Amino acid sequence: MAIQDFHKNRHYVIRVIFIASFAILLFKAIQIQLVDSTYQDRARTTAIEKVIDYPSRGMIYDRKGRLLVNNNAIYDLNCTYNLVDPKMDTTHFCKLLNIDKATFNKLINKNFRSARYSRSVPFTFLSKISDRTFARFQESMYEFPGFSIQIKNVRGYPYRNSPHVLGYLSEVNKKQIESNPTVYKTGDFIGSTGLERTYEKDLRGSKGVRYLLKDNLGRAVGSYKNGSKDTVAVSGKDIVSTLDVELQQLAEDLLANKSGSIIAIEPATGEILSYVSSPTYDPNLLTINRNRGAAYAQLLGDTLKKPFLNRGVQAKYPPGSIFKTVVSLIALQDGVMKANTGMSCKGAYYYNGSSWGCHQHATPYNLEIALEHSCNTYYFTTLRNIVDQFGFYEPHRGLTAFNKRVADFGLGKPLGADISNEGSGNIPTPEYYDQLYPKDEGSWKSPTIMSIGIGQGEIEMTTLQMANLAAIMANRGHYYTPHLVKAFVDGSVIPDKFRIKRSVNIDREHFEPIVEGMSRAVKFGTGNTAYLKDIEICGKTGTSQNRGKDHSVFFAFAPRENPSIAIAVYVENGGWGSTFGAPMASLMIEQYIKGELDEKRLTLKERLSREDLLEVKEP
Repeated sequence: MAIQDFHKNRHYVIRVIFIASFAILLFKAIQIQLVDSTYQDRARTTAIEKVIDYPSRGMIYDRKGRLLVNNNAIYDLNCTYNLVDPKMDTTHFCKLLNIDKATFNKLINKNFRSARYSRSVPFTFLSKISDRTFARFQESMYEFPGFSIQIKNVRGYPYRNSPHVLGYLSEVNKKQIESNPTVYKTGDFIGSTGLERTYEKDLRGSKGVRYLLKDNLGRAVGSYKNGSKDTVAVSGKDIVSTLDVELQQLAEDLLANKSGSIIAIEPATGEILSYVSSPTYDPNLLTINRNRGAAYAQLLGDTLKKPFLNRGVQAKYPPGSIFKTVVSLIALQDGVMKANTGMSCKGAYYYNGSSWGCHQHATPYNLEIALEHSCNTYYFTTLRNIVDQFGFYEPHRGLTAFNKRVADFGLGKPLGADISNEGSGNIPTPEYYDQLYPKDEGSWKSPTIMSIGIGQGEIEMTTLQMANLAAIMANRGHYYTPHLVKAFVDGSVIPDKFRIKRSVNIDREHFEPIVEGMSRAVKFGTGNTAYLKDIEICGKTGTSQNRGKDHSVFFAFAPRENPSIAIAVYVENGGWGSTFGAPMASLMIEQYIKGELDEKRLTLKERLSREDLLEVKEP
């Protein structure tokens, strides 16, 4: 009976099968044509080719208009497979491009089943072709139909200075493309470090687009809709940096074969006049070309010099005795001492049966003499007086009040400069000492931490913070966030944060004895190797204790009145602050203020430049 019913109703079954099949086909057609754009996009690109015109990246100048970063053309060779002549002379083709036939076959045979490639849509055959190779190939390009050139801009560095400031470009990665797909695509370049990274949005410009009509063989036959959909590439903004290239060159010469940093700032604006981290490298090594990978690997693998380490903002150092100026100002503001406060120093600070050394010098009858001779006893005592201002058993309150004042100087946090990966340094807190000295082991008091009074112990600063500290002294109590962009050539305004005056909340009158002490330190005291007869330099040496040879530190500003430059010099394993830091700073100051070095001082410059400290090893 069931078989009879089936034969009786089979025409209904057949109808159902046909209807179901039609529904499936209809669904697939809707999916392909209306939902899934893959096939539509592929069909559209077969008829219309989207050609990207890359903009010229903005150039970078020094403060006097000298070109620091320019653009050099680099070429990508594109291939439209359907237009390639199968009888082309591949031997000649490969010779022109310096590739072998195996490479040719690998580059031209793509997986055309993938939606990523099409035989009638151009794909990148060979990237990063040099000027010389392109010029040679261009003469014979007519022999090779199906191949076309895409021009891009990469960086060149006429002065070969300032790589840590200027930065470099690299190809965008997958994450960068996914986060900004309307701006970047595979093969594009992006600023990775330095100004290139900080001002990427300003420098990169915007791409132009041309739409070309193509026939079924992939040949261009005209513009799409008479070019009405085309857009023009817009060049990136040119930047005038705050740097003085001559000052940069001098600083790099002085730090040759040494580890450290020299940073100079214009106090009235916060503009960074010179920023050098050493060891350094030629930025042209990392321009985009086919040899870049090997150069990058070699620099990255140099574990002795560590040229990629930006010591100006990434290295944290004990500031040494330059921090005594900050301790002095806070003590004066909080009323724990006066400018005429004197102390006895017998070559060491003594407490509870122990002693902490100080060098032989005249008795510090007041603050100015204490700074002149950098008396450790004076500042052990002063720091203890600050921490103990609420009582010996209330060091938490005293240190908290001290740290609040220190923070006003921009210490213990990034300053906010337009330099990538800026560090914060370290200002130890009561909580830090609570962990370091648990209560069941006696806890901590002012004698435990008094070494921070001379810029040692747990306190750490970046060289940029030290240079900014010199600018604060020069301005007698305020600063502008240090920055590397002076102006945009098109008239755009630099970021607002660089034009805000920041006060350190110390009365101006308290700066005068500090400035006088710094002046005396250069004229008669520990910073005498920075002395210049015709320019009054106010400075302070520091000798930062180290497990190996001590570090040489110096910060200063000049002239005393209406100062035009503030500077910090930090030379790792340089010994006394007067050995390297002070004389280097004086040469930088002389170069900037006078525009050149006195002929008699060139011998000093050459001697300092020749010194090699890179062989000094940590124990």
